[in-house]
Amino acid sequence: MDCDAFYASVEKRDNPDLRNKAVIIGGGKRGVVSTACYIARIKGVRSAMPMFQALKLCPEGVVVRPRMDVYVETSKAIKAFMKELTPAIEPLSLDEAFLDMTGTARLHGAPPAVMLAKLVARMENELGITGSIGLSHNKFLAKVASDLDKPKGFAMIGAAETMDFLRPRSVRLIWGIGPAAQVSLDKAGIRTFADLLRWDRKDLSARFGSTGERLYHLARGEDRRRISANAPVKSISKETTFFEDTSDKDILDGHIWRLAEQVADRAKARGLAGRVVVLKLKRSDFSALSRRISLRDASQVADRIYRAAHELFVAVGNQGPYRLIGVGISDLIPEDEADRSGDLLDPDANRRADAERATDKIRQKFGNDAILKGRALR
Repeated sequence: MDCDAFYASVEKRDNPDLRNKAVIIGGGKRGVVSTACYIARIKGVRSAMPMFQALKLCPEGVVVRPRMDVYVETSKAIKAFMKELTPAIEPLSLDEAFLDMTGTARLHGAPPAVMLAKLVARMENELGITGSIGLSHNKFLAKVASDLDKPKGFAMIGAAETMDFLRPRSVRLIWGIGPAAQVSLDKAGIRTFADLLRWDRKDLSARFGSTGERLYHLARGEDRRRISANAPVKSISKETTFFEDTSDKDILDGHIWRLAEQVADRAKARGLAGRVVVLKLKRSDFSALSRRISLRDASQVADRIYRAAHELFVAVGNQGPYRLIGVGISDLIPEDEADRSGDLLDPDANRRADAERATDKIRQKFGNDAILKGRALR
């Protein structure tokens, strides 16, 4: 189940004046788009697009700062509905999750398709949020199906029809295959699943590394990953794919701050903190860089996460341009065991952490626009 333009839908639900308007969630005019409603998407607005470009395409767009606390609470309500259908739930994000409906027909007296239709109907009626369903025999195909008919879509891909469904379709259906990755595949003459099926397994691995092995199996509709239900959260991360590849240090640093803020918001919502900060970079040629650093004291503070990620970015040096950047924390512990000691090398760290917590309280009372760091405008 994948919610339809989740952040924008929540904003439209809570502010009826936005219902028929093009809503763009993100920073100010110098920020980037987090997501956009379907009205704005028709005009060409996309996630990670610079805000000035989004407003050029859609000048009538209404820009709304994200309210992570509200999105988290709505997500929890949706998950509670899901738990009434099956205990086997694997959240991918606040607005998307896999559900294993195996064996539930006898329990509910109705097949999975019926129960999933009831789920999205209940979401819309009780929470004012719409979603799209993808039903299939593995995670890859379920994800593909969920994107076929958005918004308010419902698509099924049966085991017997899998190959007929895949062969003529673009490999862009594969999760993670964006414009830059498509260029690499285009150079190899791979545009459809039929093209991919003509490649030998060894040749795909030689050309694309571990990604080639994944492509070989997905071309055949094979995905053996299980639903990881009730597994403890091992990390919290957020990443963004750029509308255009960039090496601009100021733009990248602005992204690092915004991602650190979102990771911190999610950590605070879950009552967790991380001992390790991770920076992820992906180049236009599909190659990836990942760096991590251990903190002296586990933290959920955006300022500390940002400074550690920024340090990693500086250490990487100029290896761009990049098509994707991500920030995360791992080695998680409860929040009451974190941020206990100060940083001897940075005596102002505790003052900034206190200021951030005060900012959190002000935003909860007066909205996310009440206080905005200049760094977020890059």
